[in-house]
Amino acid sequence: MSTVQIRDVRKSYGAHPVLHGVDIDIADGEFVILVGPSGCGKSTLLRMVAGLESITGGTISIDGRVVNGLEPKDRDIAMVFQNYALYPQMTVAQNMGFALELAGTAKDEIKRKVDHAAGVLGLEPLLQRKPAQLSGGQRQRVAMGRAIVRDPKVFLFDEPLSNLDAKLRVKMRAEIKALHQRLKTTIVYVTHDQIEAMTMADTIVVMQGGHIEQIGTPLDLYDHPKNMFVAGFLGSPAMNFLDGVVAKEQDAAFLDLGGAGRVPLAGGMSHTVGKSVIVGIRPEDIGIADTGGIPAEVLVVEPTGSETHLAVRLGGQEIIVVLRSRVALIPGERVHLSFNDAKFHLFDKDTKEVIREL
Repeated sequence: MSTVQIRDVRKSYGAHPVLHGVDIDIADGEFVILVGPSGCGKSTLLRMVAGLESITGGTISIDGRVVNGLEPKDRDIAMVFQNYALYPQMTVAQNMGFALELAGTAKDEIKRKVDHAAGVLGLEPLLQRKPAQLSGGQRQRVAMGRAIVRDPKVFLFDEPLSNLDAKLRVKMRAEIKALHQRLKTTIVYVTHDQIEAMTMADTIVVMQGGHIEQIGTPLDLYDHPKNMFVAGFLGSPAMNFLDGVVAKEQDAAFLDLGGAGRVPLAGGMSHTVGKSVIVGIRPEDIGIADTGGIPAEVLVVEPTGSETHLAVRLGGQEIIVVLRSRVALIPGERVHLSFNDAKFHLFDKDTKEVIREL
């Protein structure tokens, strides 16, 4: 078993707290991604699991053993850093086997493990090269291979793809996910990129300001965000937010968007009638109406090939619309928008917590 339990973990630098009682349970073989904006505490938490940062309060356990006071080498973890941390004077094979050499592992065993990891990662032709002769993606695979040869209980990844270009990031995402499916080892992965989190994780932990906002599967968090921060952080383009008032007329509920118009609401909202709310709607849940709809002005048209992204002005508010087709629109043109009312998220204007979810 390779479980990780994080219980009421706190971290302060002097009088400045950066983590405020974090609780996470990570199952054996689970791929968990900590995601959030810069400064939210995700990398600090990962380094505490690794033993590279001290713990101010709480406990971290690996396989039921509290590791608070253990050195990194005694935790049976392997960490892949953002900058790869390869030794420039060593070959790929030497880099991958160096930790085993330090541990006194026999040379034939080191070679066996290095060859196995190289086979898993497609590094066999590169074993005698040095890091300077490798591309960014190849260096990243070497850093991963160095972790694999140790056969750790837990892999830790600290923003490993942030130094790669966009095309290579997509390729490496697939490689890391495929690696996890083959090895079935517990992975804790830190990123600020919500696309990485959505495409790779079994479970996402969304963090902000040293607190956990929500934990769940990628689609669970996407479809059922508990507050505006999670709703706005996950999804690209981001969720639209509009100011509105819940109203009722002849037993039909609707959202009054002020000068922008009125949008029908599904039933069950009687308890919020008259309440000022913030309405969340994802760009893909808005379309161009054939008849009726709410008038809007096109501001920007961005064709992406398979989709068309529109920035439009609705009343005095700007929103993004994603169409699954190509459209011949120009800035300044008037369109009428239709909304999938079953996909509305209503948030309390003061607390920013969800009032109604899907």
